[in-house]
Amino acid sequence: MGYLDGFLVTLKQHRMFGGVLSTTPYSGGRVAKKGKKTEGRDEKIAKPERLHGRHVLNRYEDGMEKCIGCELCAGVCPAKCIYVRGADNDPQNPTSPGERFGFVYEINYLRCIHCDLCVEACPTEAITETKLFEFSFTSRSDAVYTKAELVVGDDGKPRHMPWEDWRAGEDEHTSGWMRATSPGGDADFVGHVGWSSELGYGVRAAERPAD
Repeated sequence: MGYLDGFLVTLKQHRMFGGVLSTTPYSGGRVAKKGKKTEGRDEKIAKPERLHGRHVLNRYEDGMEKCIGCELCAGVCPAKCIYVRGADNDPQNPTSPGERFGFVYEINYLRCIHCDLCVEACPTEAITETKLFEFSFTSRSDAVYTKAELVVGDDGKPRHMPWEDWRAGEDEHTSGWMRATSPGGDADFVGHVGWSSELGYGVRAAERPAD
């Protein structure tokens, strides 16, 4: 019946049968009504804290960038969608606390599979992911995010591009899928914070031990 249900949904939205919007029957989709258009935007379902969404490059609370240009994220990426080039910091005006920083940072979302291996590989917790995954492009160039688009703003939140459908809460707790203290490790460290602070959010609370 699954195939037949799919065909039925498609037929209902054909203009011969009064369909006016691209509709899906599940929660979060548009609802097409004969003779009238639905006002406003679709409602999105609540997303888990560790959802794999659009990436961001984080900054420390003092504003310095966390990325040190080590290129480990690019090396571990199975889709080869990340391109990074490091450069030496200006001693008088450093971009990051280390000797080097990410001078070039690009992610090609036509290739990205959101596996999160880049997040796991990052030694400074610079790259993490938001809870946004509804974004589409009208050109290939828009799909290649540059460093200027990935680095969080002065408020610590991701920059919003015109083709992204951001909703409340999707730009919060962007580090929700970082490595956490493992309950299976040393019992003395269970529940202790094991990551650095972030601009706009401070230090994220320690995660609860597994049941």
